[in-house]
Amino acid sequence: MPGYRAPFWLPGGDLQTIYPAVRIAKPDVAFRRERWDTPCGQDFIDVDFVDGQPGAPFVMLFHGLEGSSNSHYARALMAAVQARGWQGAIPHFRGCSGEANLAPRFYHSGDAEELDWIIRRLRPRFDGPFYVAGVSLGGNALLRWLGEQQHGADIVDAAVSVSAPLDLAAGGAALSNGFNRLYTRMFLETLKPKALAKLEHFPGLFDRAALLASRDLYSFDNVVTAPLHGYRDTDDYWHRASAKHVLHDITVPTLVLNARNDPFLPGKHLPETASRAVTLEYPETGGHVGFPAGPFPGRKAWLPRRILHFFDEVRGQAHARAGASTTMPSLTSWTTS
Repeated sequence: MPGYRAPFWLPGGDLQTIYPAVRIAKPDVAFRRERWDTPCGQDFIDVDFVDGQPGAPFVMLFHGLEGSSNSHYARALMAAVQARGWQGAIPHFRGCSGEANLAPRFYHSGDAEELDWIIRRLRPRFDGPFYVAGVSLGGNALLRWLGEQQHGADIVDAAVSVSAPLDLAAGGAALSNGFNRLYTRMFLETLKPKALAKLEHFPGLFDRAALLASRDLYSFDNVVTAPLHGYRDTDDYWHRASAKHVLHDITVPTLVLNARNDPFLPGKHLPETASRAVTLEYPETGGHVGFPAGPFPGRKAWLPRRILHFFDEVRGQAHARAGASTTMPSLTSWTTS
């Protein structure tokens, strides 16, 4: 599949990020929702499914910060999955499905434990190829799971990470300066009310005044995200949760797709090495989970096509290996001939 190049009429990482999210129409997708109790029995998550042909490949997508099954990239991918007759699902991180979750915790970029129980609960339900993708925060969490599990992640056949903040400290610094503060304000517009509502149910959970005073993700994570999820502070969280540390530990065939002009993580911070199972693909353009294509007014088709093409490649390689193993003469036939 040809590499990505942004259309000439949409220059720059910011336009390539914002325009697809707000100006290109999202496809209609027929979702079926399931609500699951969490392993602790005190919370829930909502999972939206796309039903396809029995035995067809299954694609799961973990969304980004404050995303959902209604995010433009989620609808685009699941529409492509549905068009193939495949099966799919989008698990919502806690508090992201339109209803507040019940436990004190939210979700975070290193939430590998959360992904683990979701993936392991879903895997036995599907007997065809099982693929997992993650976008932005969800992509970083997916890579953390793949790297931490190593061969324990072999229950999935392939994975794709899109626009993941592989270096959380570098990404956080980028989002704290200049025009990028627009993205930070957008995230805080939903994160802060959720945190304030959490305080109503759990008084003293964190410092309300410090929360209200937070003006960037560093200060928000220092007050809310880090202490709620077992990290000492933002620096500890951003360091320990960054996916760049585990790229050499991944054994599942994995595509890491990041544009070098992504305003959330500038190209100079992208890792240049990973394990043999990992394909690092860093096009010069594309923005953050943007990758618009075609003449004006543009389409969202390139990104879902690239994700599914990678899964097709891995599937084809697996079939080729299986075919080779069935036609190769046995050791006995070599020694007795």
